[in-house]
Amino acid sequence: MGFTQFSENLSPEALVNIIGFYFSKFDAIIEKYGLEKIKTIGDSYMFAGGLPFPTEDHASKTVNAALEIAEFVALTKKNEKAIKMTFDIRVGINTGPVVAGVVGTKKFAYDIWGDTVNIAARMESNSEAGKINVSQNTYELIKNDFDCEYRGEIGVKNKGMMKMYFVKSKKENELSRLLQTN
Repeated sequence: MGFTQFSENLSPEALVNIIGFYFSKFDAIIEKYGLEKIKTIGDSYMFAGGLPFPTEDHASKTVNAALEIAEFVALTKKNEKAIKMTFDIRVGINTGPVVAGVVGTKKFAYDIWGDTVNIAARMESNSEAGKINVSQNTYELIKNDFDCEYRGEIGVKNKGMMKMYFVKSKKENELSRLLQTN
């Protein structure tokens, strides 16, 4: 069930409590990976890797966090006590340069801007329930560490056709496979 349909029958207080439940867990997950929470708008949760300081493995950290977030949501949906507070999520990830900072004179908020951010939003809107959709840019950085499914070229608003991939899982490295067989 999508968030809008899910939230229609809830009081505002109940809705805030449920969003708080999910977003608190998301906060803990992104902190674990050293990522930066940018903002929340309604049911949207935006975070970034490689900010405020660039890192070599920002794409992998971002995908690992996304996998953990998706797993948390899926496990919550299986919990009988939480069944009335579950909904589906879509995840979209893109990699590239951004401009980051604080603008304005009231209610200061750290934010990011640029084509990279716009494409990440398009990856999310072109994703599917419970799935992590990544751009070609991100795929090139993570393909050795994650199993991905090529989706083909999909039309993206204001961008034309773009290659997209669903992240399926983290690849097991050779050492992990050897340890499991012994």
